[in-house]
Amino acid sequence: MADSTPSRWWGIGAPLMTGLFVAYLDRTNLSVGLPSVAHDLGFAGSSFAVTSSWVLTIFLIGYALANVAGGVFTRRLDPKGVVIWSFAIWSLATVIAGLTTSIAAMLVCRLILGIAEGVYWPQMSRFARGWFAPQELTKANTLIQYYGQYIALAVGFIVLTPIYHTFGWRTMFFITGGLGLVFIVPMYLRLLRPQSEAPFAQAQTAQGEHQPLTFAALGGSAFVLLVISYLTQGMLFWGITLWIPLAVKSLGFSGMAQALTSALPFAAAVVLAIPMSMLSDRTNKRVLIASIGMLVAGALLLLLPQIGNGTLKLAVITIALGFYASSYTPNIWSILQLTVRADAIGAASGIMNGIGAGGGGTLAGFLVGLLYHATGSYMPGFTVLGGLVVIGGLALLASGWVSRRRGIAASLQHGV
Repeated sequence: MADSTPSRWWGIGAPLMTGLFVAYLDRTNLSVGLPSVAHDLGFAGSSFAVTSSWVLTIFLIGYALANVAGGVFTRRLDPKGVVIWSFAIWSLATVIAGLTTSIAAMLVCRLILGIAEGVYWPQMSRFARGWFAPQELTKANTLIQYYGQYIALAVGFIVLTPIYHTFGWRTMFFITGGLGLVFIVPMYLRLLRPQSEAPFAQAQTAQGEHQPLTFAALGGSAFVLLVISYLTQGMLFWGITLWIPLAVKSLGFSGMAQALTSALPFAAAVVLAIPMSMLSDRTNKRVLIASIGMLVAGALLLLLPQIGNGTLKLAVITIALGFYASSYTPNIWSILQLTVRADAIGAASGIMNGIGAGGGGTLAGFLVGLLYHATGSYMPGFTVLGGLVVIGGLALLASGWVSRRRGIAASLQHGV
């Protein structure tokens, strides 16, 4: 069944990838338009760093809470309905954000964006585990969760920057929000199929249908270590993503060069994802590959204070983010999906992404912003993130050791 239904890749994987592409445009449009937003809403000047941190990270606060709650409370709902409604809600909030004239209104719109996207995220793991076989999971997660995310970041800055400079930030918000309402929601209604038809979900869901959601169902102490690992990667990813347009500008790039250099780390992640996902599924060494990605990235970022040239700093950031992302991100979701009881996957995904991406991203957004305020440079913040992600790599290695010791998943027996 795993190889006889190619429509799963086009009928489930490709639409979800396209949806996440648009979702990340909605998340990052504010980073592109922040200077004009600050001017129009009245927080340019001395309050820029602190207020910008709040405006950028309020999304992640809602995202963190909604991932956890959404993952737990939607685990018995059909994921198709959940993704359609959540996409419609945040797309409307993005359009309304383009009409706002106050900081308070922008904060509310970004909070709604975070809540709706937080409910959405756990459903993608449910789709992946339900529609794809265990030996396909890294490739499936690369398509569903990885490519949409990183292609949007690689291409998004290049596409959104000229829109912003030509038409302004409000039109940019109208376009990104409108894509969801006009294109993604109708596509999901037509192409996505209910969970009851998923070939790998029915028997597993039935087995856990009446069982409570317990710590053991989530994977026990191995899950805690996974969450610690994901917390540090969430800090790395969002600490760089939220501030990269302004960071590259501080390194001497402006205009279209700023857009292209902002996209470089994410373009590297897209290119490296193909060989890394194939290597992971072929060798089954998902934990080892993901851990190496974190450790190498952390070591590279710790070198930033020793580099004086701006172009070399950008090269180090590009290699670090590209290698870590392609090695870690697709594999971590495969690891989770193979070590958590099938009916608890949505809840586990929500908890891990809520704490890791939402909580970690919020902390990192303020960390980089406040260190910039204190030092006048974004590099100290990026360096601290490098040290934290080394800790995350060690936590992931420990999680793999615990999983192997307990025999949670046969597919991870050679993961470290």
